[in-house]
Amino acid sequence: MSAVGSAPFDWRQGWRYGLMGLPLAFVALPLYVQLPNYYAKQFGMPLATLGAVLLGARLFDAFIDPLLGRWSDRLYAHSLRRVLAWGAVACVLLALGFGLLFFPPLPAQQHLVVWASVALLITYVGYSGVSVLHQSWGAMLGGNESQRSRIVAWREGLGLLGVVLASIVPVALGLPASAALFFVALLAGWWAWSRALRPSHAANLAPSQPRQPTGAAPRLWSSGQPASVWLPFARPGFRALLAVFMVNGIASAVPATLILFFIQDRLQAPAALEPLFLGSYFVSAALAIPAWLALVKRIGLARTWGVGMLLSIAVFIFASQLGAGDVAGFVVVCALSGIALGTDLTLPGALLAGTIAASGDQGRAEGAYFGWWNFATKLNLALAAGVALPLLGALGYVPGVRDAAALQTLTGAYCLLPCALKLLAATLLYTLIIRKPL
Repeated sequence: MSAVGSAPFDWRQGWRYGLMGLPLAFVALPLYVQLPNYYAKQFGMPLATLGAVLLGARLFDAFIDPLLGRWSDRLYAHSLRRVLAWGAVACVLLALGFGLLFFPPLPAQQHLVVWASVALLITYVGYSGVSVLHQSWGAMLGGNESQRSRIVAWREGLGLLGVVLASIVPVALGLPASAALFFVALLAGWWAWSRALRPSHAANLAPSQPRQPTGAAPRLWSSGQPASVWLPFARPGFRALLAVFMVNGIASAVPATLILFFIQDRLQAPAALEPLFLGSYFVSAALAIPAWLALVKRIGLARTWGVGMLLSIAVFIFASQLGAGDVAGFVVVCALSGIALGTDLTLPGALLAGTIAASGDQGRAEGAYFGWWNFATKLNLALAAGVALPLLGALGYVPGVRDAAALQTLTGAYCLLPCALKLLAATLLYTLIIRKPL
């Protein structure tokens, strides 16, 4: 494949690079949303035990990301052929771990805690390994703000399609069919990735070409040595962007953690409507991406992200006024907040790619950057659950109990706390990035 410098990143290149985002997003929903309910109901695992297993595995998942970033940089320092080969190994680990996790054989069910823990670790290593390698590839493609946003948009847009499929297929066809679809999508994603556009400074080696002798093969780094895993924190631009990203990420993770409680207790909506709410959220996010990309061309990445934050604040202020039976109003909330989500999915990653290039680290440290970036993403999810749920309990909210004061507490946590955090994120975005460009 040609390098970015000699071929445009059009829709053909977009789907080839972005298709891997579909199976990665597809598998995330059962791992983070469906797994706890599945193990509790299918195998009777106590909730306290299940919580401990999930907490330990997720902390492990977060803390290995920087190490996987270092590993990714070493692979890119060697050749793209090696990147794709290890990407295939990571895909196999992900598929193997997923199969072991959701389809434990009967003997394993006698030692289910150990089995689930080991299967989760295998799954997370495979998932995070593929993610870091794939994200680094996209960042290395470079280009101006418009191109960087298109690159991320293809990955995240196809990822949204994966989320929608993951929310429909298990209900419609069952878990075995979902697993089969995931395995096929993962294979297709790697195949398309192996034929995707290559970074201009990367070795133009097709996967099928033989290895050149040592010293003759072009390398991504002139030194041939990976940068320190701590290198990103030496860059002021990265520190500023990470601060905005984390505050904004917690603001988004809090309502994601509490949405089912809000639907069931505040809105008192039937469970049958939950797919409508979630579907309108993710579909709206996917449909809004082209409009956000058009706005990026007019006002830039950072300002467009700020517009998305302000839209989200307005939507959740409106949501705070909803009560029992306001189903139509909440569909509007889900659709508009989904539109705002489009900026969170596509623009921060594009800004990060620009930060890497502006810092002079393009082609030598993408793995280190994305390792810490993914660590922050997972830490946000942990912090949201670790802060919001205990806070709600301490303030008197109990799921299923519809006391007026408790419901007001739930509304404050679901609607107003994210608004405050989004406002802080928007302020940081303006002062650290817009007024002082990366």
